Amino acid sequence: MLKILVTGSTGFIGVHLLKSLVDTPYTIYGTNSKMGDIAVSGTWDQYPPADVVIHLAGKSFVPASWKCPEEFIQCNLMGTVNALNFCKKHNAKLIYLSSYLYGNPISLPIPETAGLVTPNPYALSKKMAEEACKFYANSFEIDVTILRPFNVYGLGQSKDFLVPLLVQQIKNGEDIHIKDLNPKRDYVYITDLVNAIIAAIPVIKNFNIFNIGSGESYSVAELIQLMQQIVKTNLNVFSSDERRRDEIMNTIADISNAKKILNWKPNINLEAGLTELLHAEA
Repeated sequence: MLKILVTGSTGFIGVHLLKSLVDTPYTIYGTNSKMGDIAVSGTWDQYPPADVVIHLAGKSFVPASWKCPEEFIQCNLMGTVNALNFCKKHNAKLIYLSSYLYGNPISLPIPETAGLVTPNPYALSKKMAEEACKFYANSFEIDVTILRPFNVYGLGQSKDFLVPLLVQQIKNGEDIHIKDLNPKRDYVYITDLVNAIIAAIPVIKNFNIFNIGSGESYSVAELIQLMQQIVKTNLNVFSSDERRRDEIMNTIADISNAKKILNWKPNINLEAGLTELLHAEA
């Protein structure tokens, strides 16, 4: 029976993942920030040996990365290096949850082979962590699978993110205030991401990268329109027309590799995912 170590087990993704792993034959050990700083190598000494590490822990809120880039690089890069050293020590495999790293793409949908762009310190930290994964895979023969989720949303996500912020405004019957209605994103529901992580466990081999998304994109305006249709509201929408620094205007994931190799595909479309969020109890 495989022993699996999950870092960041009390975070947004980690909570959903652990719930789903209960129904698997694996032995699961979850870690969280109360057990120590993942960027400190000694923190990892208290973790039990494992066959697979699913590394979710890290800093993820992009605006905060501009205020303290060194903290994001320290946590996301060194935390991943420590995860890799743990794998090296215990002959374990690694699933690393990365991020969207393609900037404004040249063409859509975006394959894993597209060039990487680091428009903010968060993206820089994730790219550096990916490079560490590739180095350890090539130099120390550690099997590593990197998952690059596009825009994840779902129950329990921080209201710092767009979808839960909109859900809150609509549930409160407030006017909807947003900065920019135009950017389009590929939204993937949390349970679909969790299913992709679980699907990757038995096929971790060598070094591979997979996009995890829906293969479709929606603008912020379309997102709001769909949400209002679901709950049958017609709230006023106000946009301040503020464009974020280095804003990405459209993303669509090419998920053909995940479908082929992981035997995975998204099951929750945007309407179904938003319906669950909008009808969930506060």
